[in-house]
Amino acid sequence: MRATPIYYYSSSSGLVRSFAERLGRPVHNLAEREHRLSEADGPWVLLTPSYKTGNDTNDTIPEGVRRFLRSETNRRRLVGVMGSGNRNFGRHYQMAAREVARRSGRPVLFEFELAGTPWDVEEARRIMERLDQALADRPTTG
Repeated sequence: MRATPIYYYSSSSGLVRSFAERLGRPVHNLAEREHRLSEADGPWVLLTPSYKTGNDTNDTIPEGVRRFLRSETNRRRLVGVMGSGNRNFGRHYQMAAREVARRSGRPVLFEFELAGTPWDVEEARRIMERLDQALADRPTTG
């Protein structure tokens, strides 16, 4: 069974990278140009932080995520979104994950704060394992 990869964006703090790497599956950092310009080879999950950027539009989606989602193939193959946030951001908490999910029509699979707790990691692993199974059970078209 294929382990659904996670494409994530992590700033220099490394909090999201730390969470992604603890999930025990293929991960790709969209802060790195080679991943940002690539195309997913099958179903994938986005893990994005939300940043309260202070700009006029309150845009919280990292630019690396936006660039990756410019690809029609990547948008089509996206199957779900996870979010990292900081409750100190108030109404901006998890806004990036929720906005990508809303625009794409894909579900928010899981949300956690900052680098997440050990429980958050285990819960996200369980969610991803169920997703892997659901994707494996899908009828194929050919």
